[in-house]
Amino acid sequence: MEVRLLSQNLVLIAGNLTKDPDYKVTTGGRGVLHLRVAVNRRYQDKASGEWKDDTTFIGVDVWGDEAARLKDRLKKGSPVHVEGRLKSREYEDKATGQKRTAIDILANRVQALEKSGAGGAAPASKGEAGGGKSGDDLEEVPF
Repeated sequence: MEVRLLSQNLVLIAGNLTKDPDYKVTTGGRGVLHLRVAVNRRYQDKASGEWKDDTTFIGVDVWGDEAARLKDRLKKGSPVHVEGRLKSREYEDKATGQKRTAIDILANRVQALEKSGAGGAAPASKGEAGGGKSGDDLEEVPF
């Protein structure tokens, strides 16, 4: 009897943009928005009892219509909630010439966690990346 394991690739993060989004259009005419998100975890050090922060920096790619809608709504410092899947990519380290692997998120949904007027960022869409419904009428995050 063969045992088949279910493969699953789903990730949810909430954090703040570390820089302004980078929007580009491919030669095929499809928009892509590159985000860099800092996700913080606060914990108490068992040895010292001192509170410390652990920050993880994650690249996020948003494609299609969703990218075009978000490009002017998000800025450095904007809090966001991202749903997507992990995707690995290879690149060459410019300093050493060595091949490296990075893991980023390919977003299905991105939602700004600030209301319009609160820090300047308007609510972003909660729809699917690449053509979902707009979430401009959302009053709060449902979690």
